[in-house]
Amino acid sequence: MTNFKSLKSLNEHLSFHHIEDIQFKPYGKIISHYDFSELKSYMEQTTVPKDQNVYVASVSEMENTKVKEQIQLAFYGDMPVQVGYCNGPNSTLNGFEYHKSSEINIALTDLVLLLGKVQDIDQNRYDSKNVDAFFIPEGTAIELYGTTLHFAPCKVTDEGFKAIVILPKGTNESLEQRVPTLSSEDELLFMKNKWLLAHPERKMLIDKGAHAGIKGENLEVQY
Repeated sequence: MTNFKSLKSLNEHLSFHHIEDIQFKPYGKIISHYDFSELKSYMEQTTVPKDQNVYVASVSEMENTKVKEQIQLAFYGDMPVQVGYCNGPNSTLNGFEYHKSSEINIALTDLVLLLGKVQDIDQNRYDSKNVDAFFIPEGTAIELYGTTLHFAPCKVTDEGFKAIVILPKGTNESLEQRVPTLSSEDELLFMKNKWLLAHPERKMLIDKGAHAGIKGENLEVQY
């Protein structure tokens, strides 16, 4: 189990907090009233890539569960949802996305999330000096509000990270049509229900059409 105090001392370059700290309140909340054991059992079969993150938006085995039906009915107000996962070796910021909806993350390993606020985007630019880092212990489930900027988790061990991701159905799918630019925010729309700002160092995202909107350091979590 990762020692939070040791991790915090290694990351003095970050505004570093525990997910139970009050600083998380503007970003989301801890979820404790659902039994996610069915989803966790499936995740035991998944592996962590060594070279890059893998994101699978929708997994039928995870969606054919009692807890998925409970989340869909109660948490999302009977709106269709998708259940998937993100595993990988990432340790840097790279970009920020947001959705016009809440997202549920469940940590299957200890991990760190780098978070920001939509309100701090100015003329499609976000300064990474405003980022808050949160340590999330294994087994913790959280809600991220629709105004919370986030991206892939960061690892805290050489083994990488595993996280379950629950979102409204269709989120992160390719756009079916070109969106007319009626406002500056429209320039950030990257996929369905996904607005994205990339760090200039993350050339792979920019080559795919992501807006290079993050200025400042491409923050890295040390462990």
